[in-house]
Amino acid sequence: MNSSRREFLKASSAGLLAGMLPVSLVRLSFAEPGRGFTFGYISDSHIQHIRDDKFVRSWDQGLKRAVAEANLLDPRPDFFVFGGDLAHLGTRAELDHGAEMLGALHGKLYMVMGEHDYYLDMGDYWRKLYGDDYYSFDHKGVHFVVLNSILTYDDWNRRWDTPGRRMQEMALLDNPNGSPFMVGERQREWMRKDLDSQDKDTPIVVFSHSPLQKIYRGWNFWTEDADEVQKMLAPFRESNVIYGHVHQIQYNQIGNIAFTSVMSTAWPWPYPESYALAESHLPILTVPMNRADPSNERDATGWQFMNMHSGRIDTTFNLGANQNRRVAWNERHRRPEDTRYQDKDARTPPQDHF
Repeated sequence: MNSSRREFLKASSAGLLAGMLPVSLVRLSFAEPGRGFTFGYISDSHIQHIRDDKFVRSWDQGLKRAVAEANLLDPRPDFFVFGGDLAHLGTRAELDHGAEMLGALHGKLYMVMGEHDYYLDMGDYWRKLYGDDYYSFDHKGVHFVVLNSILTYDDWNRRWDTPGRRMQEMALLDNPNGSPFMVGERQREWMRKDLDSQDKDTPIVVFSHSPLQKIYRGWNFWTEDADEVQKMLAPFRESNVIYGHVHQIQYNQIGNIAFTSVMSTAWPWPYPESYALAESHLPILTVPMNRADPSNERDATGWQFMNMHSGRIDTTFNLGANQNRRVAWNERHRRPEDTRYQDKDARTPPQDHF
């Protein structure tokens, strides 16, 4: 058992992480102990305004609980990341309310923009709150890149008669009027110059909202220029992408790039049956999730404990009302695998308790 896992179990037994659901704790492990560090990851809270001072309670509670439990972590993470979709329809009331809750988080916070934060006013108010929507930083020998991966074509943005209509169209999950996400030429050129300054042995971690893969276009689990972004990450010995948006467990390895999703604090998405047609882009999924139990506001929301070692991500998914999962790098197969359910004979049917 490695030291990070021992620390996690020790904290759990001490009650410091008891009942913890919607926050991710990520540990980067290196040969030099002094370089190892942790960071927390919270994502996809979808704060939704109803009227006056009323907001959708269950989604409020998901973010409040994540912040409260993140503040109990010991040892303290070096920093936190919020992975996008703080708001649901991008209004100032939603963004202010979410910012107030995130303001209670004890520690440095890096923000990623999601499409629900962006398409009402093209991100103007989000930027007033948090600054640039793409940037990079270094921490203990690791180079981090934060991307705004939810841009789309200008002609689609101009198509709608009101900003609210544009936001509503992009907010729908299965919508033929939607448009695929992208990083965009200007941002790719910035990223190219940013990475040119890095040694190819420097570990690279990219935070994006969309997957930076082409997984399933019908639900916009898709980034139009993902191939171009992947080409820029390919020369590095240790490249990693951590993303939100999908509200479900996903994992993949493309060349030397390890991809890992994080769970939502608001609700889980099911796995579309069409994934069966996309196995070249994503490993065979196991224990499919249906829609959440409406009587349980925390059903299938979760947090992840990530141990990143030599560019490979070992992820333990802690899911409140569902079976916990672990996805780890299989050196023999040279790919990430579900340690319990990857084999066909070990798989279980979707949850049916509601």
